[in-house]
Amino acid sequence: MNQKPAFEAIEPSFGHSYTYQRFDATKNNKNNIWHYHPEIELVHVNGGSGKRQIGSHVSYYSNGDLILIGSNLPHCGFTDKLTGNESETIIQMKQDFLGNDFFDIPEMKKIQSLFEMAKGGIAFSGKTKRKIGEKMQILEYQTHFQRLLSILNILNELGNSKDFKILNAEGFSMETEVKDNDRINVVFNYVKNNFKEEITLDEISNLVSMTVPSFCRYFKKITNKTFVQFVNEYRLVHASKLLAEQPLSITEVCFESGFNNFSHFNKQFKAFTGQNPSEYRNELKTVLK
Repeated sequence: MNQKPAFEAIEPSFGHSYTYQRFDATKNNKNNIWHYHPEIELVHVNGGSGKRQIGSHVSYYSNGDLILIGSNLPHCGFTDKLTGNESETIIQMKQDFLGNDFFDIPEMKKIQSLFEMAKGGIAFSGKTKRKIGEKMQILEYQTHFQRLLSILNILNELGNSKDFKILNAEGFSMETEVKDNDRINVVFNYVKNNFKEEITLDEISNLVSMTVPSFCRYFKKITNKTFVQFVNEYRLVHASKLLAEQPLSITEVCFESGFNNFSHFNKQFKAFTGQNPSEYRNELKTVLK
């Protein structure tokens, strides 16, 4: 399966320099395909929980999400019919959406640095997630000019925030126009579509026409993690999603997530989350009440 991330062409409506979209719970953003675009993207999921993949980072979020995705960083959609969110707000803008030199002036240095950090994907938490989330909800009721000023204010606050985590390892880069990185995109898509089955190193190496040692070095260099670790994390995040969203037994979750040994699943899940599956599910029920 030689599948690359789809290029998404984003055109702001006539007379606008950025794109603003809002989806309510009954019309969630269904763009769950692996895709990329040159625009920087700010996503706020108002409430709910779900799975996200941004570059090589795969994780499960709860109680909403606030993510900044850099230019050409491949990612999947954040919401589906089981997310349980109230709404999803998306802002997309090119780095020069206000002119070639606008963000070079001294007052914009924080935002310029923010855009640079966003190349690895940024998840915001705590007060920042709550405060910026509220501001993004208000955008719906503003004029286009007010909305532009609000977006600048939001970017400035994000640039000054300490409540964030960079999702991909330092040095991680996925310039999708670079031919060599087609390989990593093929790998990510293959894992996304086949993680419930056994995936051997021989199988994945053959898929991208590399020897096993060469592939292992390549994957570690790009993602800062081993292939086995990446697949394991993908399965564990899927298990987290099932525990939160589906009335399945823990044994069923284990096998539905690609694990074929229950005790190994329990051990790996606890190492990944700090809790066993039962504790994780019970705590999430309390948080989401």
